[in-house]
Amino acid sequence: MLINGQWQAAAQGEVFPVHNPATEEVIDYVPRATAADAEQAMIAAEKAFREWRRYTAHDKAHMLHEVAHKMRTHAEELATLLTLEGGKPLVENRDEIGWCAACFDYYAELQRNTRGRVIPSVEPSQLAMVLKEPYGVVAAIVPWNYPLLLMSWKVAPALAAGNTVVLKPSEMTPLATLRFAELCCDHLPPGVLNIITGFGDVGRELVVSPRTQMIAFTGSFATGREIARLAAERVKKTHLELGGKDAFIVAEDADLDVAVPGVAWAALLNAGQVCTSTERVYVHESIARPFTERLVEFVRSLRLGPGMDPDTDIGPLIGEKYRAKVEDHVEEARARGATILTGGRRPPQFSRGFFYEPTVLTNVDHSFRIMREETFGPTIPIMTYRTFDEAIELVNDCDYGLGANLYTNDPRKVKQYYEEVKAGTCWVNDPLTDNDAGPFGGMKFSGGARELGEEGLEEFLETKHVHWDFTMVRKPWWYPYGKGK
Repeated sequence: MLINGQWQAAAQGEVFPVHNPATEEVIDYVPRATAADAEQAMIAAEKAFREWRRYTAHDKAHMLHEVAHKMRTHAEELATLLTLEGGKPLVENRDEIGWCAACFDYYAELQRNTRGRVIPSVEPSQLAMVLKEPYGVVAAIVPWNYPLLLMSWKVAPALAAGNTVVLKPSEMTPLATLRFAELCCDHLPPGVLNIITGFGDVGRELVVSPRTQMIAFTGSFATGREIARLAAERVKKTHLELGGKDAFIVAEDADLDVAVPGVAWAALLNAGQVCTSTERVYVHESIARPFTERLVEFVRSLRLGPGMDPDTDIGPLIGEKYRAKVEDHVEEARARGATILTGGRRPPQFSRGFFYEPTVLTNVDHSFRIMREETFGPTIPIMTYRTFDEAIELVNDCDYGLGANLYTNDPRKVKQYYEEVKAGTCWVNDPLTDNDAGPFGGMKFSGGARELGEEGLEEFLETKHVHWDFTMVRKPWWYPYGKGK
């Protein structure tokens, strides 16, 4: 683990294995941190903050650009590690490294732009300012589906804002994060970025400790709600991104040559293990049959396999309990009358690995778990609609509000969609495309945080008002109030 610029084992010497989800084999072992390790990391970050917060914007920019440069230099090694421990096809992880580097470059420059603003004073002898300042020590708790990307979306703006960080990657995918720090962060001052590896017990220590001033977390709603509860006891700043149940509307004018592969990609990218995965599809009844038939044919053509195989389109799920959840959702739907048009089973050609065939279902409704709860797997449940108003109602009939998608060339539908849909990101004709300058985050149960964009930097800054009178004079409205005094 990386604590105060030094690589070290866990205090009690324990380790735990990291597995390849495509083969179920152990790749490596990493330290299992204890509360003592978490405390040591937080102390290091606390000490480093005293100096890091005073670094100039120019110096921070140089260091963050250097992180980005090193990530690009070592992109193939990092992408390979991501594939081995996470299962995504190598081509997707190469893209992930590019997005990560771009994020560090973006915040390297954005933090040079402003530190606040000057506001009008109430008297000529005064200066009034609004300053933006770092919180202090940020605990960043990162999930397994995009280990380096979601780390970058937190660490880059947190450091740019002048905070220091204690990072806990998922226990299932810590290897690429540790290697990232080895290869890309050796020029950062000791204690500015600390990494501890372990399970929920050390994550809890980071949340409840008075040494952390902010908790940045991406993960499940249940865990996020518990973090919010624990943080509330100290009125601690939280930054929570809690997943989604994203919908996709396919309007009657959609080009099926685009809509079919577009919906499949949005639903099946990373085996459906994306917080913005399409998990509900609403197709206009007039095109439902040709759309569904073509989608089934396309999905059947996709190739399952280990992520290191260049012919693989879809890799494994991250672990057995995650595959079991997908199976539960599909089996409940099947038992209640859903039609499984393709998939719905473990692929027989693989004796090992957490693979599940991409699955297309029809005859579902919102009483099914697969249409209500986050499935996080390679499933595409389809419902039809008659009017666009009905489609909007179906999209909004959900506890989550992270993202939503629409295929149409009708500007009236587009405007109604982005004005009425309750989601943090509304994509039109281009699903799941991120923009470093565009804030990412959700509404409702998806959490209220924003990553990327100016808002992503603002999340890691708190506001201070400075009121300064150049003249030290007694004010006529002070005490005493009595006449003649």
